[in-house]
Amino acid sequence: MTSATPAPRPVPPMPEYTPKALRAAIAAHTPALLPDFDAAWRRQIADAYDIGPVPAFMARWWGEYALARDPELDRHVTELESRAAEATDAETARKLLDEASRIRHELRDLEPGE
Repeated sequence: MTSATPAPRPVPPMPEYTPKALRAAIAAHTPALLPDFDAAWRRQIADAYDIGPVPAFMARWWGEYALARDPELDRHVTELESRAAEATDAETARKLLDEASRIRHELRDLEPGE
């Protein structure tokens, strides 16, 4: 008898690059991130008198959502970071963190719909 493994859930596309669309995508696909997103919005943006902080906020949360929407990639990055924390030599830790950082930076470059 064979056991069927569930098909991996398709990775949802990136939303339109606006705070409202990003929040809606987080709510729909990665709801565990929503409390942190909302708290960061209130702390960094909601009481601001200018829109200066919005680009940095969007860059950070765009990358957070891009990673969280892909559970397999999220596990991989978490594993790289965990292995770096447990590494016994600095060179190994640096290489593992460099790879995790590279992945995170590539995700920030995704376009809507990707």
